[in-house]
Amino acid sequence: MKQWLKKRKGRGFTLVELLIVIVIIGILAGSLLMVMGSGTDKANATKIASDLRTLKAAMLMYYADEGSFFAVTDLSTTPSSLDDYLDRTPSSEIGTYGIQLISDDYYVFFKKGTANDNVINILSGMEGIVNLSNDEYGSRIGK
Repeated sequence: MKQWLKKRKGRGFTLVELLIVIVIIGILAGSLLMVMGSGTDKANATKIASDLRTLKAAMLMYYADEGSFFAVTDLSTTPSSLDDYLDRTPSSEIGTYGIQLISDDYYVFFKKGTANDNVINILSGMEGIVNLSNDEYGSRIGK
């Protein structure tokens, strides 16, 4: 029995083995963080596209009732005329929403604030979203 205990005590992990395990865990954790960051960027871009569709639908309903569109540069405080057509006010911590007239067409737009380039790249690749200017991406409503 004593010999078995002596052998068991002699078997342990060496410092090199422990360091290798720690390095492998660190590499796996780093790659997991990179993947999770990409998912957050895609979620932000999808939320922006959804908010643009919501604003577009609200403006089309407003047009059906009133017969005209209107431009507003910042929708963080929703105009009362559009409140009746929205179930919630679109908001984002990484930019602002608005409606503008560009060469006889009205567009709902998202103006980049603190959004990183990965969010913008994903957003610009989505169907129906166009680059309006350097920091603005939007969708055409109509004339």
